[in-house]
Amino acid sequence: MIRSLASSAAAALPIWIDLLQPTEDESLQVSKEFKVHVPSRGELSEIEYSSRLFSREGLICVSMPLIPSRDSDDLAPPPLGFVLSPSVLVTIRYSEVHGIEQVASLFKTATAPASSVHAFVAILEAMADYGADLLEKISQDVAGISRRSFRQYAKVPGDVPKSNKSLRATLVEVGSVGEHLSEVRETLLGLQRIASFVSDAARTWFPKDAHARLQTVGQDVTSLTDFETHLSDKVQFLLDAVLGFINSEQNEIFKVLTIASVVGIPPTLIAGMYGMNFKNMPELSWSWGYEFGLLLIVISTVLPILWFKWRGWW
Repeated sequence: MIRSLASSAAAALPIWIDLLQPTEDESLQVSKEFKVHVPSRGELSEIEYSSRLFSREGLICVSMPLIPSRDSDDLAPPPLGFVLSPSVLVTIRYSEVHGIEQVASLFKTATAPASSVHAFVAILEAMADYGADLLEKISQDVAGISRRSFRQYAKVPGDVPKSNKSLRATLVEVGSVGEHLSEVRETLLGLQRIASFVSDAARTWFPKDAHARLQTVGQDVTSLTDFETHLSDKVQFLLDAVLGFINSEQNEIFKVLTIASVVGIPPTLIAGMYGMNFKNMPELSWSWGYEFGLLLIVISTVLPILWFKWRGWW
């Protein structure tokens, strides 16, 4: 789909061409009409630095990975490409982008970007703001998981099966947050590289106000990257903590099994001895011999339990 955007309704030529999931014919049409090369999805998905960021004859081509949609079956992040010249900006995308839609809505108002360069900078600003909102949401999620985990698992669980289910659910939740955070990290790194590269490559023909705004975007993204690193460290700490809780639960289970086996040994030994029924056993002729054997079994069971309790092992 091709969408043309101009700074005013009376403008002869658009300053921004937005291509959403373009076909080959649509890409060729834009290339011929505006004398720019529209890269394919394969070219935009290249991971080499030289393939994602390059400048040729006053034309800047940059690309970056986006956060994949939760409903998409494609495991690879969808790419977003920019082809920028002093006269026109071409965006190539294969998914919805919050920043692009936000800037596109400005063209219906009096604050529409005045040139292709200003539209490009406005898109980067909107994407940086959206990345900040995502990090704030993830930060709240991480804080909620942390508070819930340490308050709940600091107490001695009364029901081990339910506790194990909660631990598994928390582990999945932490993993999901970590995955989302890594996707945001890739997008922020892409923004950071684009802002830095374009700031140097287009220094000669970028307006001063747009160049200053672009540098501000780079600084904002740098601070967001630092905050993302802090969140990644916290997610890793939570992951280690949850795994530690799981190990503690397993140790509790093994401890109970060990105590049960130890407690069962003395009464089994006593019952085995008196079950032999030899004639020279003095207790066979006792009138209270049976009760005496039962008493020994009970005492041999209770004493180890009291010992474990006193030592704090159970």
